[in-house]
Amino acid sequence: MAKTNSTPNDEQSAGKSDKRVLLVDDDPEIIESLRYALSHQGFEVLIARDGNQGLAMAEREEPDLVILDMMMPKRSGFLVLEKLRRSRPVPMRIIMITANEGSRHKAYAEMLGVDDYIRKPFAMERLVESVKRLLG
Repeated sequence: MAKTNSTPNDEQSAGKSDKRVLLVDDDPEIIESLRYALSHQGFEVLIARDGNQGLAMAEREEPDLVILDMMMPKRSGFLVLEKLRRSRPVPMRIIMITANEGSRHKAYAEMLGVDDYIRKPFAMERLVESVKRLLG
């Protein structure tokens, strides 16, 4: 006899991704706009509002990708990136976002192994495409 009730996997088969993105930023407007854009693309979005919280959540939640602001209270994005790169046998995918124009910062982030480096302000499509490319 065929079962007609919905199954727990219906949500995933309807296009919902099981990929989790941790957003680490202290700007409420950026958090909200990125959360909205990524959740509408089917990603589960976790939020941390400073570097210490971001590092703790990355280690505890093991997201598929981290979007990391460079300049934050308590611990900078660079310090979070350094710690994540040192403490994990398999590198986590990381996109760094920053309003900083300096090329030295970009070179340092790339040396630490950031997967993408996006300067603010950026087109939301640019960030969403980077997330999809890295998680695809």
